[in-house]
Amino acid sequence: MKNIQLEQIIHEKLSPHLVKDYAPNGLQVEGKPDIKKIITGVTASQALIEKAVEKKADALLVHHGYFWKGEAEPIRGMKGHRIRTLIKHDINLYGYHLPLDIHPELGNNAQLARLLNIEVEGGLEGHPQSVAMFGRFSAPQTGAGLAKKINQVLHRAPLHISPVNQDKKIETIGWCTGGGQDFIELAVKHGLDAFISGEISERTTYTAREMDIHYFAAGHHATERYGVKALGEWLAEQHGLDVEFVDIDNPV
Repeated sequence: MKNIQLEQIIHEKLSPHLVKDYAPNGLQVEGKPDIKKIITGVTASQALIEKAVEKKADALLVHHGYFWKGEAEPIRGMKGHRIRTLIKHDINLYGYHLPLDIHPELGNNAQLARLLNIEVEGGLEGHPQSVAMFGRFSAPQTGAGLAKKINQVLHRAPLHISPVNQDKKIETIGWCTGGGQDFIELAVKHGLDAFISGEISERTTYTAREMDIHYFAAGHHATERYGVKALGEWLAEQHGLDVEFVDIDNPV
């Protein structure tokens, strides 16, 4: 498959043109024109690039790519090293950020809901492109029980901040993978029992306690493994590409 064709196929699936993002979505660093082997991963770190080189990949497909709004523009230092490695080995780099968070089938939010058996009801922001979701469990959960389930599913023990009433059961829940902790107040306005995000801020602790909501910080990396993995599996199944997911450990 041609590299431009692969970009077109992913664009048709994820519709990045509908989303206002902080980085370009699509082919970010152009490599060889023909693609057979693809490595997928969360972030285009040097370690992931080296894995792509080791596995003789033609393309690297990630959730966190390059050229973020506000970042330094010169291609030097760590950024230069990464890009030089890609160019030296003729590897294409594709990055998809918010479109891969919000996609209703392959997105990070959709995949987290699937893993935790949450019935999706809608977007917290009230529109189809919402980056935070809400839904419910088929049966009420305890805070400790949900923390244990998150640990089992994501292989990462979450930080659980309990409301004043620690015995408050969880039936309705909101979530936003990655750095979505500031949606917690919107979750409270929706009357939800709990909220999950990847990252936590110092202020989030007090919000959870004072606004009577369970909060779980489950890890930015841990909550965002599954969108790009699902996208790679879809490409393999629907288009016959050789795709391999590589998980570079990240405790955050």
